[in-house]
Amino acid sequence: MSYTGDVVADGPPDVRELTGLTVSKLSVGPMDNNAYLLRCNSTGDQVLVDAANEAPRLLELVGDGGLAAVVTTHRHMDHWVALEEVVASTGARSLVHAADADGLPIPSEPLADGDRVRVGDCELEVIHIVGHTPGSVALLYRDEIDGTHLFTGDSLFPGGVGNTDRDPVRFGSLIDDVEQKIFDRLPDETWFYPGHGRDSTLGAERPSLPEWRARGW
Repeated sequence: MSYTGDVVADGPPDVRELTGLTVSKLSVGPMDNNAYLLRCNSTGDQVLVDAANEAPRLLELVGDGGLAAVVTTHRHMDHWVALEEVVASTGARSLVHAADADGLPIPSEPLADGDRVRVGDCELEVIHIVGHTPGSVALLYRDEIDGTHLFTGDSLFPGGVGNTDRDPVRFGSLIDDVEQKIFDRLPDETWFYPGHGRDSTLGAERPSLPEWRARGW
């Protein structure tokens, strides 16, 4: 079956085979968090985006291939419940933006805007997006054949940006960063993978940007 990005609690991962990278999406925990295992197809190296919950299921997904790193997209607890156990079991590096590092349960290496995270022969670009939290990040992967892919954490979903508790300053920062660093820069064909729920493309969401800004959330 082709990849849809539809996953359910206690269900199997949905797997997408790109030319350079394999993406396995799994729903974990009571808040249906998405965790993404990225595997370089040429080297087998693996990186996990958000060790959100259910460490045994995440470790089963990792398998015998080892884990180079866990990238936590932001400091909210539902995105790192399994982090300590996954890191202890695999020896993976823990990576998070410096502004959110104090919210994690273990010491982690700081990330900054523009940094690169290696997944074997593949590369993820760190995009710092301020608003949902001070240190939220999106991870950009460009595949020469299969296009542009973006892991957005809780900063961007189908239907809107992430929660800012209706704080106008936080919302203004988030919508500005999402527009300028994502929509103004990346093509409509960009497929994005959020921290909860279904995937979408920038093209499907772009017409709604004025509505999101006007409603303030």
